[in-house]
Amino acid sequence: MADDATVRPIPAAGVGAERPRGLTDEALLDLVQRQTFRYFWDYAHPVSGLARDRSNVINRYGPEAMAIGGSGFGVIAIVIATERGWISRDEALAQLLKITRFLYDADSFHGVLPHFMHGATGKTIPFMRKDDGADVVEMAFLIGGLLCARQYFAGNDPREVELRHWVNMLWQQTEWDWFTQGGRPVMYWHWSPNHGWAINHEVRGWNECLLTYVLAAASPRYPISPDAYHRGWAIGRVFHNQRDYYDITLPLGPDFGGPLFWTHYCFMMLDPRGLKDRYADYWEQNLAHTLINREHCIRNPYGHAGYGAQCWGLTASDNEQGYASHQPVRDLGVIAPTAAISAIPYVPDHAMQALRHFYDERGDALWRAFGFADAFHPGTGWVADSFLAIDQGPIIAMIENYRTGLVWQLFMSCPEVLDGLRRLEFDTPHYAPSIA
Repeated sequence: MADDATVRPIPAAGVGAERPRGLTDEALLDLVQRQTFRYFWDYAHPVSGLARDRSNVINRYGPEAMAIGGSGFGVIAIVIATERGWISRDEALAQLLKITRFLYDADSFHGVLPHFMHGATGKTIPFMRKDDGADVVEMAFLIGGLLCARQYFAGNDPREVELRHWVNMLWQQTEWDWFTQGGRPVMYWHWSPNHGWAINHEVRGWNECLLTYVLAAASPRYPISPDAYHRGWAIGRVFHNQRDYYDITLPLGPDFGGPLFWTHYCFMMLDPRGLKDRYADYWEQNLAHTLINREHCIRNPYGHAGYGAQCWGLTASDNEQGYASHQPVRDLGVIAPTAAISAIPYVPDHAMQALRHFYDERGDALWRAFGFADAFHPGTGWVADSFLAIDQGPIIAMIENYRTGLVWQLFMSCPEVLDGLRRLEFDTPHYAPSIA
């Protein structure tokens, strides 16, 4: 892996892209998906094919920081682009083979990759001082995307066979059980070759990490015990809720639900329709969380300019000071287009209303080379000079799930995933019917 990569220049984030008017809803969804896909295709790293964490450079990480979770989202975007004919099957396979071959040779720790890695060398870029090793949550997002690609590219072409080989190697060699510190009834987020378990961050719910437990329970070689799910994840300090916010009952999670990406990241892949366990109906959970977030922006208790039924959506994104997990209890007046747009499976009319507002009424400021700018502050006029992989990816995937259910169908067709859900005692309509 020669260190010969260069950062591809992109149009300045402040420069708007061509913006056709008078589009039907379907044509607008096509445009938004395809334009957003360019982040993962035109701006992919030329050596590894991985997704850059962001389009602007943060000095702490430098221009070569590739996002492992964001790259999983990028793999999903490539699958969607292939299905929709934006790229050829040959082009997709070439890129996915580049990605998987690179990842297999990159730094890993008990089979788990780091949060960030150098796009040309595969070496770890520390996320924090002691976070210089494995990140099992980001690995789950990557594996989820790769399993979707494995299911989609299921033909006998030698390249498809090879792709499935690399995906299976990465999947099967991930030591999920290592992240229970020897069998404790909970998973731990990080492990470092230099600092061991020093961070000691338990993965407890409710947040964006459900997929981590499902894949860990589904692992063909290194599964966790279901006890870790029931005694670790499901007894988190802010797991159960059942209180009302704006007259909407929230089954799980902290007050007012948290940032909206919790309804997107895992559920780009896990189909929430009819997904239930002893704790919640996950469609009802995500719908309630979304409606509370929108209703907060409509009632606007802090009086932020520009909020309303058309302009809503609080989630983790950039802001004027840096990056924050925006949510009703941490409402800084910053709207992220990904929050409302990626909610389209749950609230299609409300999401389409917001999308129309962002594109038709605010598009001069927001519409850019890779879709919508990451975030904006309608009260001050600030617009982010950035795109983020973890915000761009859900836009493509969740629109596709709304339109065709493609990503849900692919992920839920994985027999290992269904085995993991069974082990954790989930119900889903994707289980094959019993034969009497």
